[in-house]
Amino acid sequence: MSAPDRSRVLRLADARARIPGPAGEHAVSVLQRGTLNVKLSCPVRPNQQTPHAQDEVYVIVRGRGVLIHDGKRDEFGPGDLMFVAAGTEHHFEDFTDDLAVWVVFFGPQGGEVSADGAGVKAVVTGL
Repeated sequence: MSAPDRSRVLRLADARARIPGPAGEHAVSVLQRGTLNVKLSCPVRPNQQTPHAQDEVYVIVRGRGVLIHDGKRDEFGPGDLMFVAAGTEHHFEDFTDDLAVWVVFFGPQGGEVSADGAGVKAVVTGL
């Protein structure tokens, strides 16, 4: 995003066309602003990740799989949103070949709240 851009639409097809990257990368950064870094990821097997320094949100665009995190296994599919706090061990398993995920990194190094997860809650309201 250039300096004068204060808003923009990020198109899935444009981001997908940049994968794989020049060195075979399976993720591409599409927006950086302050601590915010948005990527499109099209994972391949085996999905090996190291804990990230920032909190992250995954939005599943297409495909299905299982998120392994904090000793849990949660299935996910299109339209699902997943949160992983900074420093949390996690990876994907049993995912389909067409998996495409918006990945949103944000906040300070170490995450928005303490490592014990205090303050993290799901809120469901009528919008």
